[in-house]
Amino acid sequence: MDASSVEYITRLVLSAMNSADDDVKMAVPVGVSARHIHLTQSDVEKLFGPGYQLTKKKELMGGQWAANEQCTLVGLKLRAIENVRILGPVRKASQVEISATDARTLGISAPLRQSGDTKGSAPIALVGPKGAIYLEEGCIVAARHIHMTPVEASQAGLKDGDYVSVKMGNERGAVLDNVKIRVDESFSLEMHIDTDEANACQIRQGDVAYII
Repeated sequence: MDASSVEYITRLVLSAMNSADDDVKMAVPVGVSARHIHLTQSDVEKLFGPGYQLTKKKELMGGQWAANEQCTLVGLKLRAIENVRILGPVRKASQVEISATDARTLGISAPLRQSGDTKGSAPIALVGPKGAIYLEEGCIVAARHIHMTPVEASQAGLKDGDYVSVKMGNERGAVLDNVKIRVDESFSLEMHIDTDEANACQIRQGDVAYII
């Protein structure tokens, strides 16, 4: 374990110890999830050309990674958001995750869903350097959630699929309800919220929240 990891874990422990709330179960680092795209290999090739393979920019948890590639989202009335990051590896179904503010910008009614739950979700078009695709469904506003390992879940008395409330923020802090617990050996302890939630609570990447 390097010095930066030790420093970060120490900060989490001290934050939990300094919390005045006796009901705090666990301190959790916060990851702010910006809008992003998951694609099938077929859709990658439609956007970037035959045989194209996504290239890795940055490792993420659970075997995922941020790709160097980006494309443009186009909603109703041709409203668009450019330079949206694609995440790898490729998936069995293409999916777009945006914030509620993004949905209004694009002029679409994207439902609040957990990642992967896209049945009946909003349609959206994607434009790449070599082509475009239209998804009849697949655009969602990702619901907030917490990733943790089985050991961490056991320590907090939680299991996969549970819902908790989380306290976060300072001057504009809030308690967020209906936060889903997602447990897997490949995960690292982290709460994922979108940019709307982060801005409302004045939270930045790496800040600490508390399961209560």
